[in-house]
Amino acid sequence: MNKDKIYIVSGASGHLGNTVVRKLLQKGEDVRCLIIEPERPEALQGLDCEIYTADITLPWTLPAVFSTLEDKEIIVLHLASMISIASKNDPRMTKTNVEGTQNMIDMARKYHARRFLYCSSVHAIPERKYDAPISEVDRFNADWVQGAYAKTKATATEKVLQAGREGLDVVVVHPSGIIGPNDYLHGRLVQVLLDFTDRRLNTLVKGGYDMVDVRDVADGLIAAAEKGRSGETYILSNEIHAISELCEIAAKYSGRKPIRQLAPFKLVKLLAPLFELWGKLTKKSPLFTPYALYSLESNSNFSNEKARRELGFSPRPFEETVADTMSFLEANNRFRYRLKPVKSKEQA
Repeated sequence: MNKDKIYIVSGASGHLGNTVVRKLLQKGEDVRCLIIEPERPEALQGLDCEIYTADITLPWTLPAVFSTLEDKEIIVLHLASMISIASKNDPRMTKTNVEGTQNMIDMARKYHARRFLYCSSVHAIPERKYDAPISEVDRFNADWVQGAYAKTKATATEKVLQAGREGLDVVVVHPSGIIGPNDYLHGRLVQVLLDFTDRRLNTLVKGGYDMVDVRDVADGLIAAAEKGRSGETYILSNEIHAISELCEIAAKYSGRKPIRQLAPFKLVKLLAPLFELWGKLTKKSPLFTPYALYSLESNSNFSNEKARRELGFSPRPFEETVADTMSFLEANNRFRYRLKPVKSKEQA
């Protein structure tokens, strides 16, 4: 613990953000949370941290977050991001993920931050063919990746690394598919658990992705901020799991039978544009879009060996993650039906 140091966490009310804040507070660190909400959100209720409302896309709102810290060593953890599985780019996503990141880089420079950590994504890394292992790279380009979200993250990551080449102390982490407790806003993987348990999801498709516990990502991210090598990137991944496996584990705790019916992938792929259009019309996020299906059949054989070696990264078993997530959702009354008793190994 160093009281001369302070962490500024953007996107602090998000799933990863609030988990990182909790971990830092457990270590006794001082934390300033940059959020877009006008009032303290549910995810940060009861936490002993400073709250600043600002918008990373509006640079004039940001100086207040960095004010009165002249005697502090500033560590910026830039986690704020707009995530989307939409096929086409939303201008707001570019503004948030690219322009917003540049604004945060500018603030870090102006206020002489000791370190700038950027939370990128494995989607920013070019895919390799034939399930070859995917490791860290040191250059990023939107033309090398598929999908609107991936392109914005690749562009932003390159901006961060360029700032590092120009003298700013930067580190980048690339989480894979994040799942786990503390998801108050219901990300896509947690939404699958909710839909399955509440009997809204009755058919699945083949395919899977690398899924990692949010608490392990938070630990890896903080370790990268503390001891990661300047200018380096680190993949924070775990193992590839099918969506059907996710639901099968959830079935143990929900009392619901596992889904055995798998829709033909080609048929779902054909219908995916219609699902996406229906989602726009109803203003509900569809489970399957063309980009979501692309991700499920893409190579997600990500290597976390570098993070294990340099950061002590050690992701937990997947079943523990699912069990604890179900327990969190149950404790926060997110299900329509009561679950079987679940013993949570950690609620952090």
